Amino acid sequence: MKYVLLIISMFLFNCNEQKKGEFKTDTIAKSDVENEAVNTQLPEEPLNIAVHDYAGLKPLINKKDDELHVVNFWATWCAPCVKELPYFEQLREEYADQNIDMLLVSLDFPKQYTTRLQPFLEKHNLKSEVVAFDDLDQNTWIPDINENWSGAIPATIIYKGNKRRFYEQSFTYEELKTEIDKFLN
Repeated sequence: MKYVLLIISMFLFNCNEQKKGEFKTDTIAKSDVENEAVNTQLPEEPLNIAVHDYAGLKPLINKKDDELHVVNFWATWCAPCVKELPYFEQLREEYADQNIDMLLVSLDFPKQYTTRLQPFLEKHNLKSEVVAFDDLDQNTWIPDINENWSGAIPATIIYKGNKRRFYEQSFTYEELKTEIDKFLN
């Protein structure tokens, strides 16, 4: 039963495929299921990132100021998400003088925060703010974030002042830079 729930959860947060030839992530590897079984038995370590439900996340993705905000929804199990993370980090560094607020919202499974998410963050030395999102009421928060969002990831919100765009896609470096530049010009 535990494996059935895991498989159903994986399909609920299925990665979005933007282009042919990109990573296909709609199947679960046997090793992922075995790792989940092992990981659930490991002792809990303190988590070094904030965990929010939608009430806690909503103010972080709807700030009312003059900064440019980039919010990326991703997970360590989503290959297109992991592939584009360095582009967000690179642009955060390149635009350091532009006051860009970069927020990476992890949709990893709560049981994997200390066994998978935290080690991933440490290994890749992400400098952007990362929060974990733990709210099972997708029927509320998905359409509230964007009424056309299917719930697939990666997904990104870019906003500044009253201008706001939602992207349900993965980005290349050039595509992400182009979209950010539209908000800065």
